[in-house]
Amino acid sequence: MSPESCNSRHFSWLVKSCLPNPTHHHSPSKSFHHPISAASFTAAAATTTLSSLPDDLLLDCLTRVPSASLPALSAVCRRWSHLLDSASFLSLRRLRGLLRPTLFAFSSSDSPTLFAASLLLHRSPADWNVEASSLPFHSFSPEIFAHARLAAVGPTIYILARAHTLCYHIWTDTVSSISPMVFPRKKFASAVVSGKIYVAGGGVSTRTPAVAAVEEYDPVNDAWRVVSQAPRRRYGCVGAAVDGVFYVIGGLKIAGAEAASTRAGAEACAYASSMDLYDVETRAWLRSRAVPGGGCVVAACAAGGFVYVLASHAVELSFWRFDARRGGGGGGFGEWSRVKSPPVPQQMRLVDGTVRFGCVAVEEKVVMVQVIGSIDDLLRRSGRSGRGLREGLVLVYDPAGNGGGGEWSRGPDLPEVIRRAACVTVEC
Repeated sequence: MSPESCNSRHFSWLVKSCLPNPTHHHSPSKSFHHPISAASFTAAAATTTLSSLPDDLLLDCLTRVPSASLPALSAVCRRWSHLLDSASFLSLRRLRGLLRPTLFAFSSSDSPTLFAASLLLHRSPADWNVEASSLPFHSFSPEIFAHARLAAVGPTIYILARAHTLCYHIWTDTVSSISPMVFPRKKFASAVVSGKIYVAGGGVSTRTPAVAAVEEYDPVNDAWRVVSQAPRRRYGCVGAAVDGVFYVIGGLKIAGAEAASTRAGAEACAYASSMDLYDVETRAWLRSRAVPGGGCVVAACAAGGFVYVLASHAVELSFWRFDARRGGGGGGFGEWSRVKSPPVPQQMRLVDGTVRFGCVAVEEKVVMVQVIGSIDDLLRRSGRSGRGLREGLVLVYDPAGNGGGGEWSRGPDLPEVIRRAACVTVEC
């Protein structure tokens, strides 16, 4: 059987109906001159197959299928797979209210099998559903995922690593290797603007000058290109995007090539408590902004027209909100305000590689995920009791909670198989 044909052996009637009925012989002349009885119409309808439907009607049928069945449908035939991967399929699912924000947390352990936890997010974190499953990454080395960034465009998650780029399509449950970034880099900033991925900063290490080039990835053409040069080199930065602006936030401020190649230059690297603003449409850099309070920026994301920044000050954390709304979004563009810090246990506030934070947006809310490399190592460094400590702590900040003053609540912990996870939110 050719790749274009459909295999119905292990599928339900819906899938089997993709195959034409070889015993059915359609005669236009007979059906035109003779009236069709109710019994004849029923028999004709029973022999009609989905393969005979035009794309728009077939698409209408497929969009009504539950999300859990979509990977099986994509394996039926190439035509169905292409329809599931189309923008029209996504639009129809959204129109029918069938899309739900889902947080995916990818593990980066040394296991040959990679895992992901998916949190189906509802109105209340107490109602969230969490599932863990293995992913079809068996042909790729787990080392690819070290220091990788995640970006989501539609139902596709892009894993941006130093020398490799992979895409994982959720509805088809398939993984493919795509074009790598022009400049190999790790610990860089990334964000999605108008369906394209932007990356900036990062490098091989702090002793190697961080990359100044800003790159853009077009998923349609599977192509990277350099679109600008950043005003400063950053290593360990994070990214966010609001209103067509790519924010490159925090990290280490790296000197030039000559200074960074010396020991003195490496020691001179300082935390960059600021963010650079790149306007994607005009290809211009806006005025840089300082992050209040100083400290080390450890996580950031954009939600509801604001950029949220989590900063570490030794063993204390501060949480800030930047008004990023432009063009009639309230007139407060550029204003900072301090919001309630996340209720993280004291012994889990060490940001030295033992504890890592990640922030992602879920509509208007901010979901903060905290993962620990080793609880034993954490307790040894902090000298505190491990009572109540859990890996994969999930906290949710709702700016509308507590009468509009903002409120933190706890979501379900990540499964134990997830270690040092990277997170992203997807509509699926």
